[in-house]
Order: sequence, then C-alpha cells, then structure tokens
Amino acid sequence: MLVLLNGALASFGLYFCMYAFRKPFSVATFDGEMVYGIDYKILLILAQVIGYMLSKFGGIRIVSGLKAQNRVAYLTTMILFAELTLILFGLLPKPYNFILFFFNGLSLGMIWGITFSYLEGRKMTEILGIILCSSFIVSSGAVKSVGLWLMKTYTISEFWMPAATGAVFLLPFFICLYFLKKLPAPTAEDIQLRKKRKPMCAADRKQVLKRFSFPMLILVVFYTALTALRDFRDNFSRELWDSVGFSGDASIYTLSELPIAILVLLILGLFGVVKGNFKAFIGFHYLLILASMLIGVSTFLFQQGVLSPVYWMILIGFGLYACYVPFNCIFFDRMIAAFKIEGNAGYLIYIADSFGYLGSMAVLLYKNFGQSNSSWLQFFMGSIYCIAFLGVGISMISMVYFQKKYKTQNSNIDFKIPIVNG
Repeated sequence: MLVLLNGALASFGLYFCMYAFRKPFSVATFDGEMVYGIDYKILLILAQVIGYMLSKFGGIRIVSGLKAQNRVAYLTTMILFAELTLILFGLLPKPYNFILFFFNGLSLGMIWGITFSYLEGRKMTEILGIILCSSFIVSSGAVKSVGLWLMKTYTISEFWMPAATGAVFLLPFFICLYFLKKLPAPTAEDIQLRKKRKPMCAADRKQVLKRFSFPMLILVVFYTALTALRDFRDNFSRELWDSVGFSGDASIYTLSELPIAILVLLILGLFGVVKGNFKAFIGFHYLLILASMLIGVSTFLFQQGVLSPVYWMILIGFGLYACYVPFNCIFFDRMIAAFKIEGNAGYLIYIADSFGYLGSMAVLLYKNFGQSNSSWLQFFMGSIYCIAFLGVGISMISMVYFQKKYKTQNSNIDFKIPIVNG
C-alpha cells in the first residue's frame, strides 16, 4: 500500500512539473499584438496545440506499443527538449519565435500516456489515476501563479518567463521520475481483477477499433468538444477572470482550482471501491450526464445573477474536469477490464486525446476568425451550453450501447438438441 502511495505521489509530482514546461506562457498577455491577422497569444497557443495534437496522434502507436524498459528514456528526452524550446523562444525575436511552441507541444504530448502506463491495470488504478489526474487540475493554475510571480518579482520578461518557470521545476521532475521508476509491476491479483496489460501491435489496435467503432466515434465527438472547452478555459483563464472582476490577482488561478481538484478526487475516488468493472464503467456514464447538466445549469444561474463569478468558475471547472478526467485514465481502464480487451488503456486514451486537441485548435481558429467581435466571456458561456447538451445526449447513447454489448457478450445460451431414440 505504501509503495503504491509513493508511486501515486511520484506520478502526481511528475505531471505537475510537466505543466511548468507547457502552461506558464498563457498567463502573459503579450499586449494583444497581431501577427498574420492572428492574435500573437492565440498564435502561440495554436502552435503548441498543433504540436501537442500531432504528438497525440503519434502516441496512438508509440504509447500503446511502448515497452516498460523504455519509459524513463522517453520521459527524460521529452522534458529536456521541452525546456530547450522555451530557452530558444526567449532567444529568438518575435514573431518568428512562435514556431518554438510547436516543438514544445510535440515534445510534451506523450508524457501523460507514458506516466499513466505505470498505474493502469491495478485494483487501485482509480485511486492512483485520480491522484495523477488531480495534478493537471491544480498544476495549470499553480504554474501560472509561479510564472506571474516571477515576472512581477524579478522583472522577467514575458518571453523568458516560460523558460525560467520550467527551470524551477526541472530538478523536481527528475526526482519524481526516480521514485516513479521504483513502482512495482501489477501483482497477480491486479491481473486477475483488471486484465493483464500488454504492448499492442497494429493488428491488436485494428481489432479493438473494429469491435468498438461506434461508441468510440460518438465518445470522441464529445471528448473533442470537451477538450476544446477545457483548453479554452485553461489558456484564457486570465482573460476570463479579468472579465469578471479579478484582474491582476495572481492567487485566484491556484485558489479556484484547489476545491475542484479535491471534489473530483473524492467523487471519482469512490469508484475505486466498486469491484464490478462493468458496474463502475456504467457509473462513469451517469457521472458524465450529471456533470454535463451541472455546467449548463450553473451558467444559467450565473447569467441570472444567482451565482457569484467565483462559485460559477469553480462549478464550471468541476463539471468539465468531472467529465474530462475519467477519459484520461479510469474510463478506458475499466472498459478494458469489463470487455476483456487485449491491450492497454493508452491506445484508447490517445485516440480520444488526439482528436480532442484537433477540436481545441478548431475552436481557437473559430474564435479568432469567426467570433472575433465576441468577448472571451460571451464565447465561453455559449460554448458551455453546447457542451452540456452534447454531453447528456452522447453519454446516454453510449451507455445504452455498452449495456447491450455487455449483455450479448455475457449471454451463454445453451441450446440442447434432443436425442430421439429410435
């Protein structure tokens, strides 16, 4: 138990540190400068998202087929390359330095899948996975607070702040990696309860996709829209908080995310006590439905003046992450165990994630070119209603489909042919 807890904390710390190489730049405003008809900050985000997205598509094959002994080498190379891109971003003149964020995203996109591969396929995967997932709820706000603090305290420019923030977290990243490497492999009991996980070849991937093509299609549609909105909230949190009266408050980014992380951790952690894999898997569908309803209702109440901006932002964050977090780990982990799939969760996670960031890029382009006159807040609230309706509808369809699929899989009808004695 203690060893697993150490592994969970190490994975949390490692991914927390990763965000220091990815998100601090988004707390800068870059003075609203336009480049090629695109806001400079949006251009940076687009470059990073494109790189991140391509890395996710590559991860469908690489992460699903990765052998355990190669994990440390991959993680070390990726994080060092990410810091190099941030240093070069500070050295090169703008606007040409925006291309460095493409390579930054490319280097960081597979870190999640490799990190989760240490945790999947265990009877405690829910607890371990939720602890890991809570890292990107808290870390995004925390590293932005660190980045803003560095700029204000040491008068570091917006262009050198990302590299400086990454440098602060470089040593902690490798300390966490050292302890994560010591996490033991799944036990015989883990394998019995959750199915043995193995690297997947092309034939394995094709077979799984063919078997679950319909539910994966509709779930990816929902997850794509969900990722786009979560990313929008994350990348433009400063603009959103400024628009509701919290301009210049560095602490709000961290303080508002802490209750979200705690609530998500507690609620999703309860699924860990559910031994039935299919029962837990269906339970996640109910959670998706309720969380989708929550973000729609809370936005309506905010517009009516019933909810304060702080409570509204916390409820929106909770609803989005309650939907988003399961897709990143435990949803597909339980799916593999329930339907006895030969493979690993990384494959399914990266199918969803790759299209998710494609959607994130599309939303940024639409906001810049199609809704340029709309405020950040208006665009955000309109998107929330779309996600709420989409989430409820798709989750219900998916749940019904999987219930029928499971019933068919486990129906053992014994046809007995009567023997007629002549």
